Amino acid sequence: MQDANVSKLNFEACQKCSICNEVCPMMAANPLYPGPKKAGPDQERYRLKDPEFYDYALKYCLGCKRCEVACPSGVQVSDLIQRARLQYAPASKHPLRDAMLANTDFVGTLASPFAPIVNEALPLRPVKAVLDGAFGIDSHRTFPKYSAEKFTTWFARHAKKAQEGFDRHVSYFHGCYANYNYPQLAKDFVKVMNAAGYGVHLLEKERCCGVALVANGFEKQAIRQAKVNIASMGKAVSKGEPVLTTSSSCTLMMSREYAEVLGLSTNGYRDSLSLACKWLYEKIESGEVKLKFRKDFRMKLSYHTACHMQRLGWQNYTIELLRMIPGVQLTVLDQNCCGISGTFGFKKEYYPYSQKVGSVLFQDIRTSNPQAVVTECETCKWQIEMSTGIPVLNPISVLAAAVE
Repeated sequence: MQDANVSKLNFEACQKCSICNEVCPMMAANPLYPGPKKAGPDQERYRLKDPEFYDYALKYCLGCKRCEVACPSGVQVSDLIQRARLQYAPASKHPLRDAMLANTDFVGTLASPFAPIVNEALPLRPVKAVLDGAFGIDSHRTFPKYSAEKFTTWFARHAKKAQEGFDRHVSYFHGCYANYNYPQLAKDFVKVMNAAGYGVHLLEKERCCGVALVANGFEKQAIRQAKVNIASMGKAVSKGEPVLTTSSSCTLMMSREYAEVLGLSTNGYRDSLSLACKWLYEKIESGEVKLKFRKDFRMKLSYHTACHMQRLGWQNYTIELLRMIPGVQLTVLDQNCCGISGTFGFKKEYYPYSQKVGSVLFQDIRTSNPQAVVTECETCKWQIEMSTGIPVLNPISVLAAAVE
């Protein structure tokens, strides 16, 4: 890890009020986890005195950052825990599994050419049994499907040329999910931006944001990939283009964690990086953008504020943007963690905790009985769809369906 002053994470300001413990979803589900106050600022004092000090309970932290949202003193509790895990965590018992789950670009590149075969094979019981027994990936977990055509391939063939007909442009960080698993989301983004009067450019180079790499302990690789993204976003901003995303976790990682956890500078792009919904809402409110919506569009939706979206504090932009669409009946769910925490919920040893954490949210969704749940987090989508059977959409896809 690059040298960083631990005091910038403000652990000395901890008042031991335990509010962070009250909002921690893992404490309620797992008696083995001592809570963010102890795992974060309390134990940081021990770690400073003895670098070898490590509490095995740190592995249960979801990284949901609800503790940071709740802390009245601004202590970056979750970041303290994550940095301690990167520095002191013992080697994983499942290094190959963790590498597979963390290297989304690599796995996506391998899987896409064989997408029909991969999609048919992964749900089979013998395959699940092997993944469970040999790799430690829980047999109950369903995997997202892969697309035979990547978004970047589709964009180059069908959309790139048309984008130059626009006078104004945005740069798009599509992320791994929209590229390898669900290109329709990225296509919907292009449609909405074009309807708003903006052409879309892709970044000169893009790598996985690194959130899964950090969560699984691959710090050096995360730094290498982050530097590629930082340079590409900086070039886009230097051309006067904002960098827009459709994933709350990617956005949090690149806007905050590159600096707070990996010790990298984000000065060249941070103020110009935004989720597409926040950017669109501000443009519509200022009168710069006008969207026309279909008069026949009708949809009953429930909005789930993903944990990383709550940490960004941008959920109200999406909620108000959805309310602008005539025909949308919107329920805003209480903010409860879905429990998947990226790759956490795939791992056999954590799967029961993952489901228990998410149980409150699942029940709220069933009670609201929507046609679809809306959220900006792709892993929340996987967890909610698997656990409730209700489809989950990114708000950009809702806009794309509603726009005239």
